[in-house]
Amino acid sequence: MIGNLIIISSPSGGGKGTLIREILRSVPDIGYSVSLTTRPRRPDEVDGRDYHFVSREDFDQFRQEGGFLEFAEVHGNLYGTSSMQTVKMTSEGKDVILEIDVQGAKMVLEKMPEAVSIFILPPSFEALTNRLTARATESAEQLELRLKNSYGEVMRYADFEYVVVNDEIAAAAKRLESIILAERQKRIRQKAVIHGILNSFDITKHKVSGEKN
Repeated sequence: MIGNLIIISSPSGGGKGTLIREILRSVPDIGYSVSLTTRPRRPDEVDGRDYHFVSREDFDQFRQEGGFLEFAEVHGNLYGTSSMQTVKMTSEGKDVILEIDVQGAKMVLEKMPEAVSIFILPPSFEALTNRLTARATESAEQLELRLKNSYGEVMRYADFEYVVVNDEIAAAAKRLESIILAERQKRIRQKAVIHGILNSFDITKHKVSGEKN
């Protein structure tokens, strides 16, 4: 069975990264597509775990070779998702999380409308401002830019199938987990299992209701 592609997006500082880490710890058979970025690495980040940190030249070469499922420029930095990596994981039956911005989410949904799309919404602008300020990973100019762009990003919530309000990490993670698990139970996702069960019945002994002798 092919795994679900799960798009998770939010404005900068919305907390999607924290929630995704909770999901990767609690939900079985799920993977994470590590994006490429030209953004400088933050002190707590690990290359290959959080992002593949690359130069603009390497990013452009990968793009010219058609290696991206999606790519976008966000706050002056480039981000992209590897098509090969994503296909490999979903073909192994794993659900795959794409942690991408609203631009990238739109590109993926245009190519793969069956993907599960989830938007992480902060409980208020004040909470978003506090989170961005507290993490202290941007300069004053970068912080101002992210806050300026936040309203436009938040208003893209309507492009997504699900919305999770990240008011409290544990509760929001549970809501996110419930969406992922429920998606696995859709009839269309369980065709092989259902047909296997139906084939276990001896149709000569089970008369369909309303069927004539």
